[in-house]
Amino acid sequence: MKISFVIPCYRSEHTLPAVVAELKRTMAQRPEYDYEIILTEDGSPDGVWRVICGLAEEDARVRAIRFTRNFGQHAALMAGLSAVSGDAAFLLDDDGQAPVDELFKLIDELEKGYDVVYGVYPEIRQNAFRRFGTWMNKMMAETLLDWPKDLQSTSFFVCRRLVVEEMLRYDKPYPYLEGLIIRATRNIGHVLVHQRDRAEGTSGYTLGKLLKLWLNGFTAFSVKPLRIASVCGMTFALLGFVWMLVIVIQRLVSTDVVEGWATIVAVLLLIGGMLMLMLGLIGEYIGRIYICINNSPQYVVRECLPADLLDAGRDARR
Repeated sequence: MKISFVIPCYRSEHTLPAVVAELKRTMAQRPEYDYEIILTEDGSPDGVWRVICGLAEEDARVRAIRFTRNFGQHAALMAGLSAVSGDAAFLLDDDGQAPVDELFKLIDELEKGYDVVYGVYPEIRQNAFRRFGTWMNKMMAETLLDWPKDLQSTSFFVCRRLVVEEMLRYDKPYPYLEGLIIRATRNIGHVLVHQRDRAEGTSGYTLGKLLKLWLNGFTAFSVKPLRIASVCGMTFALLGFVWMLVIVIQRLVSTDVVEGWATIVAVLLLIGGMLMLMLGLIGEYIGRIYICINNSPQYVVRECLPADLLDAGRDARR
């Protein structure tokens, strides 16, 4: 069995060599497994590409993809997946938090028949902002994508080639891995692993990037937000009809009804806000449809090591 490790690289020139070195040491414990390491440089502003080139020169099993600009973590993972030639793809981060020494726990679980196996952290070592982002992502996935409630999705997981091939059928912008995985299979397992402290720096996810990721998830892979908007619209229409009946009855019963300007203004602001929110949501869907129709790229590759890496990946999947 051959394992393809896919690592997106961004601001990791100091941490990436240690991650790759630990991968090699861990894989040496089970020589019956062949492997390759695919590194995707996601328009990083530091010198990580120079580090990647050095790693590729030292070991032919290290392959690399370089973007023309920053396209985001999920696009970088999709590019890496497009180059895999193994029977399974193992995805992990470049910051040193992934417990690389426990990767065979996931591989052994995959061998039991699962299509995807996640490494689940009993204790998440992130700041409050990132923990909130993780929680929001989990709630969104469970609500909009029907993600199993008892399963925590992480960036440390392994999947079979059939799942990789199904994920790569999506060639549009705004990829969202959880959505791609759950539409491919529900045969998903998990094992407990221990997340490490971040070796250096802080997470590259800002509030804006997290919001963009959430929008990708619930606009690209679910129509439930539109259904929620429809339910809200019908609810407010019903409440408006009931309120109209109340006003008419009050006028018929009593002529001394005090005009409720404050109430009217509050209701108008509430309904107006809901209408604007729904219009914005519909506009988001339409905008993304427009971008997809215009064939906006999921990512743009500047160079690969070796140069025919993506062609070799396509050949291996045939």
